[in-house]
Amino acid sequence: MKTLLNVIWLVFAGAWLALGYVAAGIVCCVLVVTIPFGIASFRIASYVLWPFGRTIVDKPTAGALSTIGNVIWFFVAGIWLAIGHVATAVPLFVSIIGIPMGIANLKLIPVSLVPLGKDIVPTDRAFAAYGR
Repeated sequence: MKTLLNVIWLVFAGAWLALGYVAAGIVCCVLVVTIPFGIASFRIASYVLWPFGRTIVDKPTAGALSTIGNVIWFFVAGIWLAIGHVATAVPLFVSIIGIPMGIANLKLIPVSLVPLGKDIVPTDRAFAAYGR
């Protein structure tokens, strides 16, 4: 079921949302100071391409620099990526088959706003980062 949802997601939302993250990552990598933002953007782009079966958990070792970086990211790219998720979620909710994908799209908004200090893990290992 996860594979079917991922394929449908890729066709209707994932491809163009991932392009937005890749574009943000390229811009961030061009500027040397923002390379960590670019790496985070590329990591999230891979998650946006194939989100079902994976989840986001907080990285337990994230510190104050992640928080400061997230504030900068929020204003530079986070708002625009979140708007892209909302713009994609609304048409998905219109159709019955798109409702799970619309929900997944809304779940991606928090990580698009504050990506630093997060890990992407398979859903069967959601608490692996915490040693549980």
